[in-house]
Amino acid sequence: MLDTERPVAILGAGLIGVSWAALFLHHGVHVQAWDPDPEARDALEDRVKAPMAQLRQLGAGADRPGRLTVHGELTEVFSGAFFVQENAPERLDVKHDLYRRFELHAEADALIASSASGLPWSRLSAQMDRPERLLNAHPYNPPHLVPLVELFCPAEASLARAEDLYRRIGRVPVRMKREAVGHLANRLASALWREAVHIVAEGIADVEAVDLALVNGPGLRWAVMGAHMTYHLGGGAGGMAHYLEHLGDSQEGRWSTLGTPRLTPELRAALIAGVEAEAGGKSIAQLEQERDAALIGILATRKALDT
Repeated sequence: MLDTERPVAILGAGLIGVSWAALFLHHGVHVQAWDPDPEARDALEDRVKAPMAQLRQLGAGADRPGRLTVHGELTEVFSGAFFVQENAPERLDVKHDLYRRFELHAEADALIASSASGLPWSRLSAQMDRPERLLNAHPYNPPHLVPLVELFCPAEASLARAEDLYRRIGRVPVRMKREAVGHLANRLASALWREAVHIVAEGIADVEAVDLALVNGPGLRWAVMGAHMTYHLGGGAGGMAHYLEHLGDSQEGRWSTLGTPRLTPELRAALIAGVEAEAGGKSIAQLEQERDAALIGILATRKALDT
């Protein structure tokens, strides 16, 4: 059972912080939240309602949700917390200041996990007295729906504690063997988008065609199976060994034609116009609602298949 007596602290009540807060609350964990912006603090209670309603659709939460308290003083938010999820802007000076204050005021056994997407652990932890208390714990947006959490920390004990916590709130923690800028999933996503942009830049297809090809082709398989396992099945009964023996050269041939586009003003304009045409007048909020509804449906289907 998840210990719900001690709270989790959430630093930063923006898009990611709201999502994390909703997830912990859904699983019965008390949340103490802080943000330097008074408007963000005032809006947090209302903003967690929508993601919590989505989580209720998926079920598997606590019988009773956790209690949310919002704090205006950073020192208060650490009181009693056994775990801190930091969601500050991607600025080292801001994060270093938060970690300094964490070490001064947090409980002695508390860990702090950064949602940073582009900053590696070595730079984040550079000014800490006890860097083993800090983890890279990068979620995928929106964290309350997408289960992935990418973890890195040289300290095995800290990793094990974080993994246990994330699993207990329905996440899928993935360890990195060494740190890398962009972690795992953003590197994969960036590689894919680079080629998607290259296709548009070369006039091979327009923005909407590229997205349709992805969603109705490999994207369907990737929702249930990773790239390596997909190619393993692509080798038929012989699996990956057969694929590499018979199609490895053709794969290298495709790799050699992949592009490295430059985001020129003209290409930026084409991408913006392309996504606006594909959106068909729908607002960002509408598109987010459609995305989240589809994610909930996919997650529900995967859950049903696993039972």
